[in-house]
Amino acid sequence: IMAHARAEYPNEACGLVIGDSPAATGGQALRFEATRNKAASPYRYEIHPEDLLRLTIETDDADEVFWAIVHSHTHTPAVPSPTDVGLAFYPEALYVLVSLSEDEADPATGDPSVRAWRILDGEVAEVTLS
Repeated sequence: IMAHARAEYPNEACGLVIGDSPAATGGQALRFEATRNKAASPYRYEIHPEDLLRLTIETDDADEVFWAIVHSHTHTPAVPSPTDVGLAFYPEALYVLVSLSEDEADPATGDPSVRAWRILDGEVAEVTLS
């Protein structure tokens, strides 16, 4: 996820974590699928419709789910923006954000900040990653 975020800089990166069942019901993450950002913007993301359709079909056929929606913030903290909250269309999924801001990097390793969130009916709650 971090490598994809760095590779897409200066634009926001996006992708999906595929799981065996929804994160909200205790499902387990299985893999990360990088996707294209149709918006090609440092300020917003939109998972390319072709990638979204392909992954929707693949996960449905495999009896899997979108466990998390992933994107990066290029200069701001890994916290959902008002736009992110308004576009949170998958209530059973987590929203994983990566911040490429140097101010947010781990002081010991320099790694980007990665945080996860539940966004449900406009309410945002952080979820601990392990």
